[in-house]
Amino acid sequence: MRLSTKGRYAVTAMLEIAMRQHEGPVTLADISNIQGISNSYLEQLFAMLRKNGLVKGVRGPRGGYRLARPAAEISIADIILAVDEKIETMRCEGRGDCDNGRPCLTHELWKELSDQLYDFLNGITLAEYVERPAVKELVAQREQEQARTSGAA
Repeated sequence: MRLSTKGRYAVTAMLEIAMRQHEGPVTLADISNIQGISNSYLEQLFAMLRKNGLVKGVRGPRGGYRLARPAAEISIADIILAVDEKIETMRCEGRGDCDNGRPCLTHELWKELSDQLYDFLNGITLAEYVERPAVKELVAQREQEQARTSGAA
C-alpha cells in the first residue's frame, strides 16, 4: 500500500479540525498556513470530505469547516476512503484476476495484509488520535513556537 499525499493531507487536515473544534469553524487558510498544504489542494480535498459527510461548511465572516459527526465517530479509514484512496495492497484491487484471470499465488497474503491495514486504520478515530500523548506534545510545542514568533513580531 502506498498512501498518496491526498490521503495523508486529508487525515492531517481533519486532525487539525478535530484538535481545534472547540474554537469554532476552522478555515482552509488556517490549515494551509499551519500545515503547509496549498489552499487550492485543500479545497479539492474538502469537496470530497463534504460530499462524503465528514465535514460541514459554515458560511459567513467566522466561517470555515467543522466536523459533520463527532470526532469519536470518524475513523482514519473513513477519511482515506472519502478522498478516493484505496486501503489495499493487492495489485488486482481485490478482483482476484492477478494471474491471467485467476488469483496469483500471493493473493491471499496481500488480501490479509489489506484487511489488517483497513482494520488498523478503521480502529483509530480522530478523537482517540488527538488524545495521544505524543500528539498533544507536538501540539503544545507548535503553540509555544507560534507564541514566540508572534511575541517577537
